[in-house]
Amino acid sequence: MKHGKKHRAEVAKSLPGWKRKFMSYKALKQQVKLVNPHFNGKKRSRLDNGKYSVGGSSERNSPVQDTGFTLLLDRELHKVNTFYIDKEEDYVISFRELQIRAENLNGDEEKLELQKDIVDFHAEMVMLLHFSVTNVTGLIKIVKKHKKKAGASVYSPYTTRVLQQPFFSTDLLYNLIRGCEAILDSLSPPSDP
Repeated sequence: MKHGKKHRAEVAKSLPGWKRKFMSYKALKQQVKLVNPHFNGKKRSRLDNGKYSVGGSSERNSPVQDTGFTLLLDRELHKVNTFYIDKEEDYVISFRELQIRAENLNGDEEKLELQKDIVDFHAEMVMLLHFSVTNVTGLIKIVKKHKKKAGASVYSPYTTRVLQQPFFSTDLLYNLIRGCEAILDSLSPPSDP
């Protein structure tokens, strides 16, 4: 299956309010198609007259830096990062509230309600982790596709930038997920061996 179809399928599985927060792989792919259509990324390419050009300095065969693509990619990265950071901040606050509730339980009914809330919260954080993975994969794929089409090397700078993006750094999210699991373990009755 092509990545574009996989990307659409993953977005469709996400929470309804999140669909527009994913990187727009389709729009980025359309920008890649607009990149110098005569350059195919190879040193030897066929010209319109049937002859081959081997690495010449012909303008139509030289790699171009496509600013439309990079501008759109920067906007998409900003959109994804903003959403991810906002969600992470909300999750830190929600996690602290769940911790306080766990410390001040009054009865089994309240305990069951808290366990349900923690499970729901855990599931949403796993969805955010999935959001991160889907967008990192899409970013790597589209930058690679751009490199192949344009011959320009935005691949290295963007792959390096990916490692510095908030939506790639999932340590805090993993800690929150593990924290929820620890709270659930503390609320569960001890198991007898």
